[in-house]
Amino acid sequence: MKKIAFAGTDGRTLLCAFVVSTATSETGREDYEGVVVRGTPSMPKIAETMKWPVRFLPTARNDVAAYAETAAAAIRSGQVDYLVPMPEALLFEGLVDELAAAGLADHILGLSREGAFIEGDKIRCKALCRDAGVPVADAWTQVDARDYQSVLKTCLEHIDGFGGSVLKYPYSAGGKGARIILNAWEIREVYDTLIHDYKDSYRKLCGKKGPWPLLIESRMSGVEISFTILVDGKGSFAILPTAMDYPERFEGPASRQNPITGGVGAISPHPMETPELIQMAGDTIARPVIRAMADRGILRPCILYPGCFVSMNAEGIPTRIRVSEINIRPGEPEAQPVARRLRNLGRLVEATMEGELDRVEPEVREEQISICVALVTGPGGPDGQKGYPWSCTKGEPVDLDLKYMKRKGIQVIPSAMDWDESGGLLKSDGTRVAFLNANATVKAGERRGEVADRLRKKLLAAFDNGKIRVIPREDDTGNRLDLRRDIGLHFSQAESIFKK
Repeated sequence: MKKIAFAGTDGRTLLCAFVVSTATSETGREDYEGVVVRGTPSMPKIAETMKWPVRFLPTARNDVAAYAETAAAAIRSGQVDYLVPMPEALLFEGLVDELAAAGLADHILGLSREGAFIEGDKIRCKALCRDAGVPVADAWTQVDARDYQSVLKTCLEHIDGFGGSVLKYPYSAGGKGARIILNAWEIREVYDTLIHDYKDSYRKLCGKKGPWPLLIESRMSGVEISFTILVDGKGSFAILPTAMDYPERFEGPASRQNPITGGVGAISPHPMETPELIQMAGDTIARPVIRAMADRGILRPCILYPGCFVSMNAEGIPTRIRVSEINIRPGEPEAQPVARRLRNLGRLVEATMEGELDRVEPEVREEQISICVALVTGPGGPDGQKGYPWSCTKGEPVDLDLKYMKRKGIQVIPSAMDWDESGGLLKSDGTRVAFLNANATVKAGERRGEVADRLRKKLLAAFDNGKIRVIPREDDTGNRLDLRRDIGLHFSQAESIFKK
């Protein structure tokens, strides 16, 4: 039995370990065990209660040195065969390099610190895409973030030529560093807000005198679609099922009152996914990027997660694809519904590490739709907290009816949730407290839109009926949690758009 560990403290870490342990391949007979390195205190408790076959390995601290120490010991003792770091910070801070220095490079999936610029430095990534011939925004430039006149001039040119401009803090920002400008009235406010949000990071990375690099792109139109791509050390790759992310905190377009967050839901497949789109992503993005990585000597077994804008014709066939940015780890929460539709995630990880992706293809539950909804901390608390993604109340008890969830086919994945051993209580640790996941099969004669809507209503019913609550200090009958209610509706919208 191969033992595959996922390192991190978010929901995708536990979900992927669970899928590795439980999914059954239709073509292979290999057995796999999923392992979580660190996780959160609530994860072992819920896994034990639900009798999930997932093993947990604690770390002494939440830093790279502690992860490396635990991983190295587990690999050498045979407790772990392969390690998959999930948060990008572990790669930026050199977890791959630490294990490579210990002679264990063949056991860890992910880019080294040298290659991590692909996500960690958006300007260098743009240059890599340019050199590789990968299409990106029609216009992009680097300016000094403190040179407002250059920012203003570039934004006005983009608004005139492309209908908008995008300011991007070029370093790691957890998916929150892009700010869209649609007209001249917004330029100053958006600029001032970005500088306010990242001035401390700029000072830490670039010093007080700078320069402070800022990426400015022309606005891209089209459908936003991301691709999870497994890459082995020989340059072969496999594109996993797509998912649609819901990055805005609330329904509607992003704005100052509706910020881009770490993601509050996802559906798989993306409603606009087609075989032609997957082929285009492989030909236009994966192959040239991998070739460029090999030329630079940074290719090794890894995950690429390019976020793209796709243009389509009236038949729903893709006609153009452009890369917005490339991440080097699975998306959160997009990885959760993607993993739930895979029958051979363990075999795919093994093939990635062993250089066998030219012989192993993803086994996808093509007939299934999967939905993931994040339950986030809502407003209120002793200091009038605004709720996620702003200020969040912590330390309140979680009331969770796991029997109901199991009966309804809903999987609860804890995330920012603690376990109070002395009180025997689950407690909210703020931010994205938990995720609700559910799958459904589209049967003959059914539309994907109606199946997705049934799934959405099932998750909403569990929430509305109080089957999972964070109990507010000021109201023991209330619920501090909040969620988006539109996750999954885009299947019906896609069907109406391309209805013949």
